[in-house]
Amino acid sequence: MPQSAAHPSPHALPATAAAGPGSAVQQAAPALTRSRPLPVGHLRAFEAVARHLNFRMAAEELSVTQSAVSRQIQGMEDDVGVPLFLRHTRSVSLTPAGTQLLRAVLPALERLDQSVRQIRASRGRRTVAVTTWASFASLWLIPRLEAFQATHPDIDIRIDATDARVDLAHSDLDLALRYTRPGAATVGAIRLFGEQITAVASPWLLRSRAPIRRVVDLSTMALIESSDVQRNPNLDVLGWRRWLTTHGAPELVPRRWLYFNYANQIAQAALSGQGVALVRTPLVASALAGGELVEVLPERRLDSPLAYWLVINPGSALRPEIQAFARWVQAQALETRAAIGEVVDAPPVAADNA
Repeated sequence: MPQSAAHPSPHALPATAAAGPGSAVQQAAPALTRSRPLPVGHLRAFEAVARHLNFRMAAEELSVTQSAVSRQIQGMEDDVGVPLFLRHTRSVSLTPAGTQLLRAVLPALERLDQSVRQIRASRGRRTVAVTTWASFASLWLIPRLEAFQATHPDIDIRIDATDARVDLAHSDLDLALRYTRPGAATVGAIRLFGEQITAVASPWLLRSRAPIRRVVDLSTMALIESSDVQRNPNLDVLGWRRWLTTHGAPELVPRRWLYFNYANQIAQAALSGQGVALVRTPLVASALAGGELVEVLPERRLDSPLAYWLVINPGSALRPEIQAFARWVQAQALETRAAIGEVVDAPPVAADNA
């Protein structure tokens, strides 16, 4: 059904009314300002239509009829006093007033849904929801989770792996594991460990090639690095060019380059013998300890200004399961600090800058 069939807003009509024969056209009396709150159901309909810009799709999502959605939007426009959507032949678009209202509705509905989810969760099994980026989840967090589950079998874990930085205060997530410079860490974030950058390769690849004893010997190898280095100058510490320049070989040309946009892909390429990878020590500490990877030039590690942090949602901080998981993460971090050669007897440091 074309969207033009939705109820047109009467507020689009001119604000004039014709008087009797021979009389002048009079300006219509201004409408009374309504003060009653908008029904939540109407807000749901408004948000769905605004997101889809389509009455039919909004109705399907809400499991109601298209005419029901149209009536709810019409009712909102009557209550607000201005049109919220412009009805076109086959589509709709937000008016300036609709755009303004949407900015207020979205966070309000998000907070409402978050509260409902938390209430429901408190009545069922205990759950810890963690957000982190995909590579850290696969290389550091997930391999260790079985140890936590063994000692806390009654706590469910939910991992939300995303590269987007999530605002914990406006989400249903309890903790975040983040990677950033100290000055960019969230206030109150707990530093878990720092890192060094080092060159690694599969031992069987190294056995099949001439020994690598000097930096210039890397010219015979494929070099693997993060493609983010090419797009973000702030991440140049992760790139081969900085490493090579620091160690006196800025013009070195390798056999070929391999670029990946995720650290777990870089590690996997090194494990499968595709070349020498420049990696972050905390992410490959287990592979180095187990001999699956070896450092090519271990004396050539570079310190990184970035570190790994634990952030706890203030709204979740008092729940016992969150406290248990946070303690466990910090204990695992101590092991990682020992594995990468970082001082382990210093207490955790909380960020005090935004």
